[in-house]
Amino acid sequence: MQDSKPTRTRYSVLLILFLVTVVNYADRATISIAGSSIQKTLGIDAISLGYIFSAFGWAYVIGQIPGGWLLDRFGSKKVYAGSIFTWSMFTLLQGVIGEFGPSTIVVAFFFLRFMVGLAEAPSFPGNARIVASWFPSQERGTASAIFNSAQYCATAIFAPVMGAIVYHWGWQHVFVVMGVLGIIMSGVWMVTIYAPKDHPRANAAEVEFIAANGALVDMDSPREKGDKGNTWNYVGQLLTNRMMIGIYLGQFCINALVYFFLTWFPVYLVQERGMTILKAGFVASLPAICGFAGGVLGGVISDALLRRGHSLSIARKTPLVLGLILSMSMILCNYAGSDSVVVGLMALAFFGKGFSGQSWTVMSDTAPKQIAGLAGGLFNMIGNISSITTPIVIGYIIAGTGSFKMALIFVGANAFIAAFSYLFIVGEIKRIELKVPTPKQSIASPYKPPQAADQR
Repeated sequence: MQDSKPTRTRYSVLLILFLVTVVNYADRATISIAGSSIQKTLGIDAISLGYIFSAFGWAYVIGQIPGGWLLDRFGSKKVYAGSIFTWSMFTLLQGVIGEFGPSTIVVAFFFLRFMVGLAEAPSFPGNARIVASWFPSQERGTASAIFNSAQYCATAIFAPVMGAIVYHWGWQHVFVVMGVLGIIMSGVWMVTIYAPKDHPRANAAEVEFIAANGALVDMDSPREKGDKGNTWNYVGQLLTNRMMIGIYLGQFCINALVYFFLTWFPVYLVQERGMTILKAGFVASLPAICGFAGGVLGGVISDALLRRGHSLSIARKTPLVLGLILSMSMILCNYAGSDSVVVGLMALAFFGKGFSGQSWTVMSDTAPKQIAGLAGGLFNMIGNISSITTPIVIGYIIAGTGSFKMALIFVGANAFIAAFSYLFIVGEIKRIELKVPTPKQSIASPYKPPQAADQR
């Protein structure tokens, strides 16, 4: 009788996802907040700093498919916990990098940032996987928007804190503080995250409700043996699907905006606008608050459109495209004469970027259930190639032109291409039904099915 009313355990799961993602993005942003001080201390140029910024991206991209495979093979809880602990340890180690000599410190920084990226690889595929397993379709947009908006919350909360730490105690202490916080979060994760059917606080009524409304509650159940040999066939199907090609292109361009904000934005405020690192930390938090508000609002509107009977395509694309158009407003900073106008324009751009944050919802809506983790990893791998190219391209632009003007145009152009891709390439948004190879298509199988079975 007491189980007749569904519990709401999925919201506590979402809270933990949000908090972990806040720490995730704060750890990514440590290098940008400390960037100007590191550059001054080490005496490196913009191109070298761009390569250090990109180190995370190289490993993050490389680790996506293995990370997604690990999630599908061993489940979200264990793999994600290991990921949090490992990236936090490598973040912590950056705090003692000053012990290296000048000739090796840049290489050491690159290596440690590389390892942070490798360890973080399963994080967002894991987020999408957990949201797909815990949330019904009509709540998935809001849930995905909340965890995706954690990137802005991370900046809003930690940019002022990290800026103050750098200003008062030096850049090394930023990495120590964030590393310790991440290690604590890995322990919190282990005692709070479970699959829907295993969670001690989720009753049968909640599991039945979310399953009946589109949640993939059996995602972490043992996989069928036959699925292993089909993995790369499935990946090939994703890479040749027009909808997915458009989604991949869109995510690549969207991440150009993400990694501008995560790497060069604080440096822009210090070097182009003449702010102190302390002021830049506080200023960076204001647009981030707008990004968080835009992210949550975009998810709420997307789910509201879905509940009102609009198609999945309309519900997901509307905030995506409108937000990307708004984010192009950053280009106008090139013509702004005062810092207050720059902050206002960047706040509008952040709001737009947040409002467009439905790309991971689209991933949860389209990923085949057989390879949800792998599909998310592939999506994140292609999208995060931008985490490599964007910091390096901007570094070369600044070195070649002596300013950020063309860099802002470059980032704004990426927002335009992403909007174009969702409008004209993606087409209808729907879950992909993979074609399972028949036994006779498998070289490893000696079994040949009867002709009648083939015809049927």
